[in-house]
Amino acid sequence: MSLSVKGKLSRKLSVESGTSKAGKEWKKQSFLIDTGAQYNPEICFQLFGEDKIEMLNHHNEGDQVEVSFNLSSREYNGRYFHNIDAWRIESLSAEGNMEEPPVFDTPATEEDDLPF
Repeated sequence: MSLSVKGKLSRKLSVESGTSKAGKEWKKQSFLIDTGAQYNPEICFQLFGEDKIEMLNHHNEGDQVEVSFNLSSREYNGRYFHNIDAWRIESLSAEGNMEEPPVFDTPATEEDDLPF
């Protein structure tokens, strides 16, 4: 299941890195989006891997963005842990935020010979 949310990029958190049990290096970065909702307006997303982290470098704090993400949960010792993994971040331009397309009315002329 993939979902998306629009909002303001409010904060980029620092990059975290480590080594897995298998000996592979990993990196992840989290960031916050302010959706403007009345309750719990901020959502913390994570980017896992250098290619995903690079997507965030193209956006600045305060930018209006749309984030596409996946939700996942896993159980560990009887407790459940959830991840919100972003896989696409797109900038929203001023034109892209319009709710409805503009309507252009053309004045009717008396030369129309349509039957209706």
